[in-house]
Amino acid sequence: MLYFSKLRIIFISLISLFFILFASSNFFSNTINFFDKKINLGLDLQGGSYLLLEIDNNPVIEQRLQNFSLTFRNYFKEKNIKIKNLDLKNQKLSFSVNEENKQKVLEEFTNKESNLNPYYPRFKSHQFDITEENNFLILSYSKQGLIELKTSSQEQALEIVRRRIDEIGTNEPNILKRSNDRILVELPGLDDPMRIKSLLGKTANLTFRFVTNNNNDSFGSEKLKYEDNTDEALVSKRIILSGDNLLDAQPRMNNETNETVVSFTLDRVGAKRFGKATSSGIGKQLAIVLDGKIISAPVIRDTIASGSGQISGGFTFQSATDLALLLRSGALPAPLNIIEERTVGPDLGQDSINAGIIALMIGFILVILFIFLKYKVFGLITNIALILNLFILVGVLTIFEATLTLPGIAGIILTVGMAVDANVLIFERIKEELKNEKNNLIAFDSGYTKSKTAILDANITTLLAAIILFFMGSGPIKGFSLTLGIGIFTTLFSVYFIARLLTVLYVLRNKEKEDLIR
Repeated sequence: MLYFSKLRIIFISLISLFFILFASSNFFSNTINFFDKKINLGLDLQGGSYLLLEIDNNPVIEQRLQNFSLTFRNYFKEKNIKIKNLDLKNQKLSFSVNEENKQKVLEEFTNKESNLNPYYPRFKSHQFDITEENNFLILSYSKQGLIELKTSSQEQALEIVRRRIDEIGTNEPNILKRSNDRILVELPGLDDPMRIKSLLGKTANLTFRFVTNNNNDSFGSEKLKYEDNTDEALVSKRIILSGDNLLDAQPRMNNETNETVVSFTLDRVGAKRFGKATSSGIGKQLAIVLDGKIISAPVIRDTIASGSGQISGGFTFQSATDLALLLRSGALPAPLNIIEERTVGPDLGQDSINAGIIALMIGFILVILFIFLKYKVFGLITNIALILNLFILVGVLTIFEATLTLPGIAGIILTVGMAVDANVLIFERIKEELKNEKNNLIAFDSGYTKSKTAILDANITTLLAAIILFFMGSGPIKGFSLTLGIGIFTTLFSVYFIARLLTVLYVLRNKEKEDLIR
């Protein structure tokens, strides 16, 4: 029936007012910012940088197999099985064993109940494939093992990337996984991506190692270049300390030398190792190596047992700040390569906003004029409901602090069209009812009731499409589907509560009038 209780009217009014207040915080930030929430503008509206990063897992695979080779050899040594000719090449670990033990080794990697599982919980048998070629056994990662490794690397890299970007203080970054080896980074408001690219492009793998003059170092040695590529030094492969032992790193000014340095603090284990190494290595050079290049190699003058120290290397304050940031956030598990980048300037973003607003205004004005000319008073009621619908939609987006993109504006425009479509269906149905029913109240009530099925079917179908787009689509498509999905609910609310309430109030006052709707 065409009846609204006072409680229902109050409820509709309060709900509408609630969302309007939230929506107003986007337009009157200095005066009516009741809830301190706003819609965030996306990259295409605000301007900023878009980076698609790809994780290079090849070094990770090599490193994992290299680490595994030592424990692998020791494991079989305990079983009195001698592993010979152990070699790592092309992401495959090759080795040989005598014929009598070959089957035992194969069973360790094919038997699900193998003793290798509890002994090496990180290297389960299903992670590897083992084959035999030319009297050699070849061990490599299985497909499942590679998927697990890549997933693990991506999770770690995602966290490190998030830490680095958060350290810079970028406003509302969007950091998402793409497939199992890519990371999408959107940085609204940032139109100069060079510093971000520099920070994200560094693995930040920090190690402390002694400089050696002996090619026969028991741990092995390698030649590494200094960061400025002007010189090189022979460095032991033995790692005294790694970045994992750092608690904090900050840029500082050395008062004695008047140069910018990076001061660091070690955890308890790191402090103990560092103290022991500096105690036994007085007079030696300690190379500080970052991503395979020597930052500096100071001579140890005394034991450093305090668990803190300094890294010098001719830094500017900006480069020292960036290095400290990298060290604090931790090393990436694998190198990141930028495979796609886009920069949207703030002027272009503002042009997109203006174009979207103009499109919305033109469409909205045309709809308002059409509805008013077509249905007169009821057209005016529809237009009021449309305006409130937009405010409610913006209010909902504001509550969730959603990110509005240009496709999102398209979703709002489509919402306006759908809201009009629902009202047109109702009014045309009312016209049909008035042909057979002289009582305006009954005709209007029947019009709303009988048109409900068609309106719900149309909106549910659209909602299902929006849900599929949201879960299957990428960023811009998600923005479109989000505003469209929310718009469906606000449209139904505005049609069956706001517009219907206003219609009821008008019809009750003019229930004896003929040709109420034409």
